Amino acid sequence: MSHRLNSALLAGLPAQVRRPTYQPGEHGVGIVHLGLGAFHRAHQAVYIDDVLATTGGDWRILGVSCRSPLPRDQLRPQGYLYSVLERDGSGDRRRVIGSLAGALVAPEDPAAVITAMARSSTHIISLTITEKGYCRNAADGDLDLRHPDILHDLAHPEQPRSGPGLLLAALKRRRREGTPAPTLLSCDNLPHNGATLRAVVLRLAAQGEPTLAEWIDRQVAFPSTMVDRIVPATTPEDIAATVDSLGFRDEALVTTEPFCQWVIEDRFAGPRPALERNGAQLVSDVRPYEIAKLRLLNGSHSALAYLGLLARYTFVHEAGADPHFSALVRHLMAAELAPTLEPITGLDIGAYQSALLARFANPTLHHRLSQIAMDGSQKLPQRLLEPLLINLHQGRAVTVIVLVLAAWMHYCVGEHHPPQACGVDDPLAHKYRDIARVANGQPAEIVSRFLQLHEVFKAELAAHEPLRLALNERLGQLQREGAQATAHRLVQELKL
Repeated sequence: MSHRLNSALLAGLPAQVRRPTYQPGEHGVGIVHLGLGAFHRAHQAVYIDDVLATTGGDWRILGVSCRSPLPRDQLRPQGYLYSVLERDGSGDRRRVIGSLAGALVAPEDPAAVITAMARSSTHIISLTITEKGYCRNAADGDLDLRHPDILHDLAHPEQPRSGPGLLLAALKRRRREGTPAPTLLSCDNLPHNGATLRAVVLRLAAQGEPTLAEWIDRQVAFPSTMVDRIVPATTPEDIAATVDSLGFRDEALVTTEPFCQWVIEDRFAGPRPALERNGAQLVSDVRPYEIAKLRLLNGSHSALAYLGLLARYTFVHEAGADPHFSALVRHLMAAELAPTLEPITGLDIGAYQSALLARFANPTLHHRLSQIAMDGSQKLPQRLLEPLLINLHQGRAVTVIVLVLAAWMHYCVGEHHPPQACGVDDPLAHKYRDIARVANGQPAEIVSRFLQLHEVFKAELAAHEPLRLALNERLGQLQREGAQATAHRLVQELKL
């Protein structure tokens, strides 16, 4: 029986495995992070590990799992140590991260989470709670006051369930106790994520305590960020390989790619770690970076996910190796997404697109298409629907965007889900099932009912008749011919 990773094993690790060069217990907690998933552990926690190694300070992280106890249960027996495995064609690289100081599970003890966020030593509260964690309408970005968790938090503000509710309860206590306001740092894939977080917190506060909303508006900082690193779900095989190669078991292992980027708006309410000395970019305006990433990387990922799943592929690199899908994604980036972007000083958009295609093709990174396809109703508005609307206004063709939207609709109502998945993983899955039942496979009826989903489609798009007709035609073609034949024909039409 192999030992679990723990601090006593660090000295005996092979020389090629990086480990903390500081004593974790000598550094206090300065950050509480909501959303203790694989992405946070492969991204922000790695940057903080580097900060502790280079400049020190009380910047360790108390992680909070907002749903499942699994991350806490994986980490606690290991003293909250875990390893990061970076993979690409040149080989594997491993390092052990020591920046996590502990973990809480919000549903088990929301009071403990609120207390941790309300401490004066907590200068930053960061979040990776995914798009749906903000309890907002994806179409207009406003807080969904009919969301079950928000209704609960309005009725029981001291026992909140939602991310915004937890934040508001902590801010309320800080104001009452005279504790300085913190920085709330969203690291989720949302446009203007800082402004989005600020809007939902203020809207929730205004429902019950307008004076608290005024204090938050004046005192709390909500910088926007852009985060970029591909982090597939860890598999049992990944964990077993660690046992075989290193001799210890790491239940909290995360696998990722070598590439990593963090762009942060330099606007904090109080102290902050020296992230700019450890690879992060501190800028005055994150917006151009986040839009480029959301559209070019995430939009292309969504395209590969829905087309690839319809073609029965499992992983991103498999769909990316399909010559017709890759040609369409290249065209999508260059002709339909890049023209909607603002210029970014120092960024070669063409080179960025080529680098993304190379990252998608990484065969050692088993990134499941089903992982990307989940929560499409929350992701597609900023990834593809915003550039769709811009292109329509400016008279550009939207051929591939239309294909991807039709593929998403087909995926949501069809029998095209991976064998291991239980249908579509999306907050609107119940509405998709209703559409499938009523539409009975008729493309025009499916498209019409999808366009009526106000949570996803703005009224202008829902009423755009040429778009409706184009979606009808493409969805019918996908039903008749399948994703690969449809892609093949479109590549010929576009002369790619």
